[in-house]
Amino acid sequence: MKFTGYLRPDGKVGVRNYLAIIPTSVCAGVVASNIASQIPKAVALPNQHGCCQIGADHDQTVNTLIGLGKNPNIGAVLVVGLGCEGVPITKVAEEISKTGKTVEVVIIQEAGGTLKATAEGVQKASRIAREISLIKPQEFPVSELSLAVECGGSDFTSGLASNPVVGIASDILVKAGGTSILSETTEFIGAEHILAKRGKSTEVGEKIFKIVNDCEQKAKLLNVDIRGGQPTPGNIQGGISSIEEKSLGCIYKAGSAPIEGVLAYGEIPQEKGLYVMDTPGQDIESITGMLAGGATVVIFTTGRGTPTGSPIAPVIKITANADTYSMMSDNIDLDASDIIQGVKSIEEVGQELFQEILDVANGKLTKAESLGHHEFGIYKIAPTF
Repeated sequence: MKFTGYLRPDGKVGVRNYLAIIPTSVCAGVVASNIASQIPKAVALPNQHGCCQIGADHDQTVNTLIGLGKNPNIGAVLVVGLGCEGVPITKVAEEISKTGKTVEVVIIQEAGGTLKATAEGVQKASRIAREISLIKPQEFPVSELSLAVECGGSDFTSGLASNPVVGIASDILVKAGGTSILSETTEFIGAEHILAKRGKSTEVGEKIFKIVNDCEQKAKLLNVDIRGGQPTPGNIQGGISSIEEKSLGCIYKAGSAPIEGVLAYGEIPQEKGLYVMDTPGQDIESITGMLAGGATVVIFTTGRGTPTGSPIAPVIKITANADTYSMMSDNIDLDASDIIQGVKSIEEVGQELFQEILDVANGKLTKAESLGHHEFGIYKIAPTF
């Protein structure tokens, strides 16, 4: 099994060939967007953070921006900074450049304001856009793919059908030597013991228990009941009765492969196989973490429907709710409701999903891509001062 992708200098392979315009703070967002609007295949990441963050929260924003720039779907990067933000502009550029990609920098205060910085950015971006346009797609084994699996707007059909379908596709990829990442720690609370048993070592199992315990302790420190947000009101309306039921459905997305390790938010796996990443339950922030961790294709199950996309990766959406697909067919790529109807098996639709992954990796646009959905958000873990 093969796909056509883009080889990067560090040996990683992307399924898209974007020029990323990365603002290091919210203050640089408009200039970054202005530059991207004038360059074909350029995408600006709408970073809302980067100023007055401290400690681990500051480090997470910095590391996430670096990880996104390293993502194999990115051919080159233009870092746009204001000049006085907490995020170290030069460090972000230097760390990304270690991949061998071309990285340029524009600093608004040094350029002389919005208009001059935009002009400088367009000049630099147009040059590197021409450079990466010369990268010819090549054929690669599917083992070079990295899959991010996500669920959002779940209902009773998610755990019964669409999540198990993703698990089948994930298993196919992992068996072929690829990488798959399960996320959303809040959404496997109550089922962590099942995941822990699948750890390739006792240490991996203990880490799974630890990230769930840390999540629960954080809720207690905030003096809130996590059940106020999990399951969500929409989940309950969709027929999910408890956090445990939602969690048991969520973990089906991880298939049956052994879990190689537990990743911090945005951490890049060092080996192939199935991983768990410690992310929040918020869909966009969770996806962003997995993309910073190198995922190149996103699979997103939804019972109630969502239009979610991403600036730097194709997002394939799947539902097993026939009514949802009928109402939101403009947004959802794969209808798995035949499973609920008893027409097809989970295995059959899992094979269909894997073929869709290959088609998208080979250049087919997802519906989110064709509609211009570029949802983005970095997970904040502390207050801003």
